[in-house]
Amino acid sequence: MQSVKMINGYPFISYSKITYDATEMTERSRSFYKHMNARRTCRDFSDKPVPKEVIENILLTASTAPSGAHKQPWTFCVVSNAELKKQIRIAAEAEEKESYDNRMSDEWLKDLAPIGTDWQKPFLETAPYLIIVFSRSYEVEANGHKHQNYYVKESVGIACGFLLVAIHHAGSVALTHTPSPMNFLSKLLNRPENEKPFLLIPVGYAADECLVPDLTRKNIDAIAKWY
Repeated sequence: MQSVKMINGYPFISYSKITYDATEMTERSRSFYKHMNARRTCRDFSDKPVPKEVIENILLTASTAPSGAHKQPWTFCVVSNAELKKQIRIAAEAEEKESYDNRMSDEWLKDLAPIGTDWQKPFLETAPYLIIVFSRSYEVEANGHKHQNYYVKESVGIACGFLLVAIHHAGSVALTHTPSPMNFLSKLLNRPENEKPFLLIPVGYAADECLVPDLTRKNIDAIAKWY
């Protein structure tokens, strides 16, 4: 049985260290990079169902992310209801069309051209699940007191990164969708005032005919500086 040590009145346990020698560390880091470098944002989804347990596991993985004061300031809303997905698509496409027609600069549209996006988002109905991530700016205690959360955007952003890795690791595909503004999601899902929509992620299998941009990622010299 693991021993518990009290520090400042709170329980601490020994960290279960996982150690590898330098050779295995190098190989594991290399193989994981190759695995993640195959990840792509997909817009062509199959409607093939994904087991609910898979979604539960990837959400639990996302919740292992570090967060300010361990407040875990996130809520993952999972939508599989066809009618609700349709409503989300209608509302999202309305915002996206306005953005493409009137909000985005010419430079922005030019930068998006190689990605092949437009205002139409059929994947919002086709994908078996939509995971809508909400950030929680504060918590409401039983007595009505509002308790602040800390580093909310940073914490939720890290959790979303974990979520995308878990989706890829499970053999599924995803897309990070950020229609702006996203207030319609709060209304459609009847979320409380302390939650704000952060990211909309369709999750499922890639369609049989799924095309993705032939992109190249920056190399190590372009992304890292050594001191």
